[in-house]
Amino acid sequence: MTPQILTPLLDVLDIVGVAIFALSGALLAAKERQTFVTMVFFALFTGVGGGTVRDLLIDAPVFWIRDPWIALVCFSTALLAWFTPTRWWDGKLLEYADGLGLTAYAVLGAAKALSYGVPPVPAVMMGVVTGCVGGIIRDVVAGRPSIIMGPELYVTAAALSALLCVLGDALGLSREPVWIVAGLAGFILRAAAIRFKLGLPAYSREA
Repeated sequence: MTPQILTPLLDVLDIVGVAIFALSGALLAAKERQTFVTMVFFALFTGVGGGTVRDLLIDAPVFWIRDPWIALVCFSTALLAWFTPTRWWDGKLLEYADGLGLTAYAVLGAAKALSYGVPPVPAVMMGVVTGCVGGIIRDVVAGRPSIIMGPELYVTAAALSALLCVLGDALGLSREPVWIVAGLAGFILRAAAIRFKLGLPAYSREA
């Protein structure tokens, strides 16, 4: 199926998501005292990991292969991390920024999946994949526990944004307002989880 043409708003969400996730990857490499080449590598696969998996699954051209700006954004964020002290990025600021990138990417992933004719439920899953997989790859390569292995509301925030995006499309609502509301709703949930340490109940039954 020929995809619909996506709007400039989704292009903005794409760049925002890539930049934030690339920065998180580069900063992790910086905190591990890695080389600049390693920082660029971490920035790249963290920034494009989720979108790459999404595009492969929905049979779309891999977005960063055709768009030279994406690799440049990843390189630039690695450069920024290289020339700034890691203490500048300590605290909750990066977590909130990561939450913004997470939900922006979730909306982008769901909307792009819908444009390629993916049914609603898999489209929601593609939103979650787009938002979460890059960070998962980053943590696995770095040998650290992934945030999805805890009860904190992370995947849930991405799922909320993707779900609202798909529901708005199913109801025939105007796309841009739906995307904005969906992204904000997921971000508010993620911000509340950061601020108040909200989480889902963990499995507690004995074997």
